[in-house]
Amino acid sequence: MANAYSHIGLCVSVLDRSRRFYEEVFGFRPAFEFSTSGDETPKLLRLAAPLKLDAVYLWLEGLLLELLAFDSNAGARPRVMNEPGLTHVSIFVDDLDTVLTAVPAFGGRVRDDTNIGVAVFVEDPDGQAIEVIGPGGGFRDLRDRSLRNL
Repeated sequence: MANAYSHIGLCVSVLDRSRRFYEEVFGFRPAFEFSTSGDETPKLLRLAAPLKLDAVYLWLEGLLLELLAFDSNAGARPRVMNEPGLTHVSIFVDDLDTVLTAVPAFGGRVRDDTNIGVAVFVEDPDGQAIEVIGPGGGFRDLRDRSLRNL
């Protein structure tokens, strides 16, 4: 049985660009950094050696996000929401319009066709889907009430 949440890892193509995006758009704060080129990393990650990995860990309200940048990148491919696996990260914001303005300014993209007024999907500079939920709509209250009962 698990005893604690650790982090979510997200592979990025340009570490500094992605770090700036998550810090400036959503307010993540730097937690720590990690670099390795040891033999254990390719084995753990099932990638070919030699391999160099640089990682930045960012913190936001209980979420530790690991941005991983490799010296070789396989390239991104579009994913659909009903494909098994991690589909998106979801973030509450106080001002949806301000965030939607900041996303393209820091290299991301707003999926305008998903905007339902209280929530919309955006993409980080590498195309990672992020659900942004603003005030209203009731989901935040539902989540908070449920978590208080755990």
